Amino acid sequence: MTLSKRSRALVAGVALTATALTLSACSTSADSAEGTEANDPTSLVLALVPSQDQGELVTTAEPLTDYLTEALGMEVTGVVSKDYQAAVEAMGADQAQIGFLPSLQLWQANDMYGASVVLQTERNGNISYPAQFMTNNPDKYCDDEPVERDGKLFCNGADALVGPAGLDSITKIDVGTTVALLGPGSPAGYIYPILALQEAGINTDTDIEQVPVTANDASVLAVYNGDAEVGFSFWDARDIVTSDVPDVGQEVVVFALSEEIPNDGVALTSSLSPELQQKITDALADYSNTEEGSEVLQSIYSITKLAPADPASLDVVARAAEKLGLQ
Repeated sequence: MTLSKRSRALVAGVALTATALTLSACSTSADSAEGTEANDPTSLVLALVPSQDQGELVTTAEPLTDYLTEALGMEVTGVVSKDYQAAVEAMGADQAQIGFLPSLQLWQANDMYGASVVLQTERNGNISYPAQFMTNNPDKYCDDEPVERDGKLFCNGADALVGPAGLDSITKIDVGTTVALLGPGSPAGYIYPILALQEAGINTDTDIEQVPVTANDASVLAVYNGDAEVGFSFWDARDIVTSDVPDVGQEVVVFALSEEIPNDGVALTSSLSPELQQKITDALADYSNTEEGSEVLQSIYSITKLAPADPASLDVVARAAEKLGLQ
């Protein structure tokens, strides 16, 4: 994969901590950077970013790591990073060799550390997705009567499920509105929605009351519980919490969608030999094409299939982050 080099700067204040990843899960030789089969590790760490409760995510991913352990003939351990950026740093330090990362972090892992972006996610045949703007106050943000789709409510054309839609309505986010948002490394939970607010003339530092959350499900629940009037997440993160709060689709209404964002995907560290990288890539792609594998991947990140990556598609999210000064 060849991408233009950009600034090496990371989001301020984000660092890998001991709680992010367990270092003992992988052992490599000092010469592993040469990328030869002889120097490949005897075990691998798969880094996941926190899209939902961290403990549950590791458990949910166990069938995937068990499958990879058998397919590759070496132990594969799944860990959840502290945040999105920590996963990139873990790969840069070779504390994790496989990363399931959002689009910006895929780009950063390649640009900063030479990681190979090998697969990208398909969701119901789509290789991109919008960020969604959610509210518990549809009377304020909906210009039309909310419509129901698959048991969930949308308004302002957001039921089309393709962005952009309803962005004129975000100007109704007035001074003092409580807004749930993820950390600056999240394309759907921060970058694209914040950029949309700024382009609508909203000062995101002073005009809104930010309610920080750590994952997409937490953003949904912040809106559901009334801790925030508006929240951002990937589409459609309400599905993650439906089993716990069955009426979430009725109480939390999606009123706008951002521009389309390239899907997340899989990156592999440069320390792995080309042969092992290909073996991992093939194993993951094959797994996603099985009924069992598709079900497991959907439970982890709503992935229906893993397809060959399109490296050029990642430039757009890098440019969006650059506009916010995050690059």
